[in-house]
Amino acid sequence: MCGIVGYVGPDEALPIVLEGLRRLEYRGYDSAGIAIVDGGLVVQKRAGKLANLEAALDSLDPIRGSSGMGHTRWATHGAPTDRNAHPHGDCAGSIAVIHNGIIENFQALRARLDKSGHTFTSETDTECLAHLIEEKLAGGASELVDATRDAVRELEGAYAMVVASAAEPALLVGVRVSSPLVVGIGRDETLLASDTSALLDRASTVIPVEEGQIVEVRRDGARFTDLDGGEAHPEPIEVDRDVGRAQKGGYDSFMRKEIDEQPDAIRDTLVGRVVGGRLVLDELHVNDDVLREVNKVFVVACGTAFHSGLVAKYAIEHWTRLPVEIEIASEFRYRDPVLGPDTLTLAVSQSGETIDTLEAARHAKRQGSLVIAVTNTVGSSLTREADGVLYTHAGPEICVAATKTFSTQMVSQYLVALYLAQVRGAMFPEEIGEVLERLDELPSQVRRAIALDDRCRELAERYRDAPDVLFIGRHTGFPAALEGALKLKELSYVHAEGFAAGELKHGAIALVEPGVPVVAVATRCHIYPKMLSNIQEVRARGGEVIAIATEGDPSIGELADHVLEVPETPELLAPVTVTVPLQLFAYHVATLRGCDVDRPRNLAKSVTVE
Repeated sequence: MCGIVGYVGPDEALPIVLEGLRRLEYRGYDSAGIAIVDGGLVVQKRAGKLANLEAALDSLDPIRGSSGMGHTRWATHGAPTDRNAHPHGDCAGSIAVIHNGIIENFQALRARLDKSGHTFTSETDTECLAHLIEEKLAGGASELVDATRDAVRELEGAYAMVVASAAEPALLVGVRVSSPLVVGIGRDETLLASDTSALLDRASTVIPVEEGQIVEVRRDGARFTDLDGGEAHPEPIEVDRDVGRAQKGGYDSFMRKEIDEQPDAIRDTLVGRVVGGRLVLDELHVNDDVLREVNKVFVVACGTAFHSGLVAKYAIEHWTRLPVEIEIASEFRYRDPVLGPDTLTLAVSQSGETIDTLEAARHAKRQGSLVIAVTNTVGSSLTREADGVLYTHAGPEICVAATKTFSTQMVSQYLVALYLAQVRGAMFPEEIGEVLERLDELPSQVRRAIALDDRCRELAERYRDAPDVLFIGRHTGFPAALEGALKLKELSYVHAEGFAAGELKHGAIALVEPGVPVVAVATRCHIYPKMLSNIQEVRARGGEVIAIATEGDPSIGELADHVLEVPETPELLAPVTVTVPLQLFAYHVATLRGCDVDRPRNLAKSVTVE
């Protein structure tokens, strides 16, 4: 969940490291720090935003070293304070470590190191790493990489780390065990980061550090070895260096920009995937005969991606008649699901680095299941470990709250569902063609939904101080309601809950009282009359109904206090348009309440700890 940036080259490292950290601010963090090798190790760190660290650096003499590293931390062990911020050092101040993830056996390591005379200054698990490497160097390891390798053998957990030493100023050592780490190759310089976005302005070639690898980063390149010291040669990847796509472009926030980017993102996700009237998904790299043998589908994901998976469940079951289970990824492997060669697991993650989803996919593979990744990130861990991939092509999403990646995740999973139907003969070609035509209409329909912005702001002004907001829906309106509630609570910190509307009378209706706003997803579908009955139940108890309805619906205005009309869309595809006004409503409530919509408190863009 944290950000890592490292640099070795001819230029001053500090401004390069700070710029890389700025590019990673969207991931969410609560403190920041740097370590630059300038004669000795110069370490500075501060709780709070990167600006706090920059202010502290401005008061110091210039730091000129040409190698160094930086880190933005999301607290796991120890409060977000100056002393718990990374980097962490050894007793002598000659080694510095930054680290993402969790060291599960840190308490035992700390007790042993403390008993050996090491002095700890923080509450973190990370500090153990610096002292452990110090111990290995004192015990006979002649080089930093050897000491790091020896230290790693004692660790339990999922992590990525980078180590710097005053004794080897032209070297950074990185280690990857589950958490992401990539190397960027520039002109006479080499960089290291937890995310390619930190490297885009200086490197067009990145090399993902594979699972269980150590990398030695020097100005003239990188050397990769496994944990036993054997040579490794991971494949380089060419990346798009269009940094401008990751800038605000005149918008007040990334979130508002990314809401507006959804029509283009959906179009990019669809383009080139229909040839001669048939779906062609070359990225899957899965033989059609294998897909024909699948008799059950699992979808694993977290947060917003989980809601997209709920939508996929409806589509896959309807179009293919295959049974589908949707599971929160963090729970999947712990319930011992029944998997095998005849099951397909769809692992959905924007970053491709979400550790819960990654571990769920690994578990599925160990059980023999076919795994297909749905992700936005080329070269991510999930893409490298899955049997096949379908990229969402949403472009960079900087805001922590997912918008365009949610819509493109749904569209991508529609394509997987239709492809399964195509190869299994579960739908006639003309039926698939009709759905593809309706998918092609989504960009323009989403653009029309975005035009509800002013109306969404008016409603946000009316309900900005509501302590509770309920969201209800049926069929595909249910996952849309869940997503609407999630957006409101994560952005504005207002208590919001999503419910299947039919479940209201089984308990949740106790929350409805006069004045409580209830957002009802009530577009036309085969159970529309039942949804109207649920709205009546809310109105009978004094709730104020905000209905998301189909354009031209003559009935809904008689029941709802406020109506937001979206274009008519087939019910399986409707969540793509329906969620747009829900995103806009949450956005405006949050901004009116003075919240930082791009970086909500306590949240991170890429969740890389369990």
